[in-house]
Amino acid sequence: MPHPLRWHCHDLAAHVPPDDVAGHVAVIIDVLRASTTITTALAHGAAGVRPMLTVEEARAAAGPGVVLGGERGCVRISGFDLGNSPLEYLPDRVAGRQVVITTTNGTAALERCRAAREVLVGAMVNRSAVARAVRALAVRCGSRDVHLVCAGTDGAVSGDDVLTAGAILDAAAADPGAVGDEFDMPARAALQSFAAVRDHGEPPERAIEEVFRHALGGRNLVALGMAADLKAAAAIDTLTVVPRLEHATGWLHAFHQHQAATAPA
Repeated sequence: MPHPLRWHCHDLAAHVPPDDVAGHVAVIIDVLRASTTITTALAHGAAGVRPMLTVEEARAAAGPGVVLGGERGCVRISGFDLGNSPLEYLPDRVAGRQVVITTTNGTAALERCRAAREVLVGAMVNRSAVARAVRALAVRCGSRDVHLVCAGTDGAVSGDDVLTAGAILDAAAADPGAVGDEFDMPARAALQSFAAVRDHGEPPERAIEEVFRHALGGRNLVALGMAADLKAAAAIDTLTVVPRLEHATGWLHAFHQHQAATAPA
């Protein structure tokens, strides 16, 4: 039975009233780098990822055997096992282990959207999987409204997140089930921005990486010698894992579409 969705795009998490997402589906986007890193950690076998708002909370939540990751100002926090680069979260570091992470922008955006019925994490690397998961979960929970929430960088809008929202919307619009879907004006603008990059005439990964390089978040990473993270984050559709928040525990676990019919409400 058709279940058309209403897609909303928010260019900055700080501008989103928590009540707007309450009861609906929210996708948190912090492509440089928290959402890419969290997705990579789960794809590489992490048992779960727990986002924490503050450094102190992260330290308190990390017990024996837990991998403690995070950054402030893009730099790994003193005493932490890992920073916030997806290139660090390799299978030999995270497979079978729980990861506790705190970041400057992404974990704050997650915290702001906890009132949503479903909270997912989206990136370029899993954009098509996210689009599929959103539709399956929206049908299951009876909501038509999907909110793509861009974390931004240090309280400012960052084009890397908006472009990633457009990439997710592009995948959603290509789905046969998208007949009747509605897109608000910011969503249409994000979709158009991604279409321009996609049709640039070169491999999309290269064009995406170039946009990332000039975005606020990307410039910060380049200045710190972390440009390799841009290429990792621009690797479109290389992962099928979708991180999904378990509200009862606060942990993110890998969601697979077949779970939509059986996952607890």
